[in-house]
Amino acid sequence: MFLAGFGLYMAYGAGMVALHPSFIYPFAQGEWPLPLTYEAVPLPDREPARLRVAMGDGPAVLYFMGNAGSIGLFGTSLEQHRRAGRTVAALEYRGGGGLTGWPSEKLLKEDALAAYDWLDAQTDQPIVVHGYSLGSGLALHVAAERPVAGVILDAPFARLCELMARASALPACWLPVQRWDSLALVNQVTAPVLIQHGGKDALIPPEQGERLAKALQTNGEQVEFHLLPKADHLDITSDPEWGQAVEAFLR
Repeated sequence: MFLAGFGLYMAYGAGMVALHPSFIYPFAQGEWPLPLTYEAVPLPDREPARLRVAMGDGPAVLYFMGNAGSIGLFGTSLEQHRRAGRTVAALEYRGGGGLTGWPSEKLLKEDALAAYDWLDAQTDQPIVVHGYSLGSGLALHVAAERPVAGVILDAPFARLCELMARASALPACWLPVQRWDSLALVNQVTAPVLIQHGGKDALIPPEQGERLAKALQTNGEQVEFHLLPKADHLDITSDPEWGQAVEAFLR
């Protein structure tokens, strides 16, 4: 009986390893519209990935969305920056929002660095990286590999594989999966960081954001952690305190 149960568990584990990308990247295939002020810009040598760009006179913000897959769903965050006069460049992920291709941790992180390099060539202004949920891993990756003026993280994870383990009852961080380990990047980040997390977030519990903040602080970085008690994972940017904290941080 034990051997039969163990065999079923192993088969389940193998199946989850094979299927796990579909859970990390459940990208919507439809394209939700953005205002015409956001120009679609192909990312050189990284097709099919592309940027949505609105030029401004202030600092530049490189934005990385969550795993909904269509940048039009994140207009609240983009408009927060555009209305303040900042240049906004948002990465559209391969495999979602009407784009072809297959996403992976490796490819998305390469796309994110290419997006920074493109934006850096377009502006003399300082660049801030801003990431939500899955995009927090990309924002931290860029901050670890490129010079940035600041890092804004909304509902970030410390290690995505831990959330996978919780959901699957498997030791995901020890399996051959895409781990998305943000904790492994903290000693390479040298910019001020703002982390905001919804107190009612059940998808990525606020404890994940708190652990990430403490790890960055231990590394000596200037870190602000704001818990928004009434917000959950999906409505964090609708909380008035979210926008106020973003503006105060960037000032």
